[in-house]
Amino acid sequence: AFGPFGLAPLWWKSPEIGRVMITLSSLVVIGIIAVAFANADPENNCVSNGSFVASQITNGLIIGIIYGLMAMGLTLIFSILGIVSFAHGAFYMIGGMLVYYIINVWFPGTHPLIGVLGSCLITFSMGALFERLFLTPMYDGRVERPVEYGILVTFGLSFTLTYLVAALAGFNPVKVKRFFDFPRIRLPDSSDPWLIKTSRGNMELFDTVSISNPRFVAAILSILVLIGLLLFLHRTWTGKGLRAVSQDRDAAAITGINPNRMNMLAFALGCMIAGLSGAVLVQAFSWLPVVGLIPEMRSFVIVVLGGLGSLPGAFVGGTLVGLVEAAGTGCVPNPQKASSYIPAYGMIILTIMLLLRPMGLFGRKFASGAHGKF
Repeated sequence: AFGPFGLAPLWWKSPEIGRVMITLSSLVVIGIIAVAFANADPENNCVSNGSFVASQITNGLIIGIIYGLMAMGLTLIFSILGIVSFAHGAFYMIGGMLVYYIINVWFPGTHPLIGVLGSCLITFSMGALFERLFLTPMYDGRVERPVEYGILVTFGLSFTLTYLVAALAGFNPVKVKRFFDFPRIRLPDSSDPWLIKTSRGNMELFDTVSISNPRFVAAILSILVLIGLLLFLHRTWTGKGLRAVSQDRDAAAITGINPNRMNMLAFALGCMIAGLSGAVLVQAFSWLPVVGLIPEMRSFVIVVLGGLGSLPGAFVGGTLVGLVEAAGTGCVPNPQKASSYIPAYGMIILTIMLLLRPMGLFGRKFASGAHGKF
């Protein structure tokens, strides 16, 4: 209970601590907590079961990658438009719902990846249309306070989409079957212990680490999208235009880049990334119209943790939050309590980060009119 008071002298001396100091201090604190925890509860799985710990770390990394993908969409919107989109969770929910309806209701038998692609196209179009209709006035001088306007209008969109889906689809949970089944293999086949063993729904590594099929597939798809997004931003003229607008809007306009068009593209891409995150996770969780609320809150935590306007920060922050949630969930003895504490873990990390480094891990001070650099 007195632990937070130990941060007071450190914060008093230096309100903004460097990344290296934060990392070293965090490792020391984690080590002290781990030793104290081991002495207090030596029978806990996190202390006595190495295989369990390895599985939790692996699954934390996997889910953290997906968290990072969703947060990168939010970062992209903030970097270009300078607003925080409160509709991010709604697009996450819609992405999963669209996959369910495409492959189970509207076009039964359709391959799940076609459903994911269709979900991406629809959420991209919805984001572009909304930006043209409701966010363009922010940059035409028709809105006196554009930041507040952006927050309110995206919050209204989130509310509208959530309850529109609830009215059309109801509050009954839906779920999609696994996108792929692992082939039954065991490598090497003749030795014991083996390196890899798969069943239709799980993969085991080194006879210790167990990975569920839906999360593994979602993580692989997320990694591919992350690579594609970075290549798009750094290797194409359109991506370079987005980066230019994020760094200096006026200078980008002088060079012939249309900032308003970049606004539409950035918001549409951010909505599509949120929808894609839901589309790849609908196979792993039950889906409801309000399923996007906690992921949206988690995305805000990750964006601030990694640094506003930093795509690498969003990815690293998502991975960190995934690891902390996995560790906290696995180490709490009561599974029901552990699952109810999940939203709190990210808030604890955020509180510590705001005390030590308010700009976030990869945050930096930008020139006037700039919101990010990636």
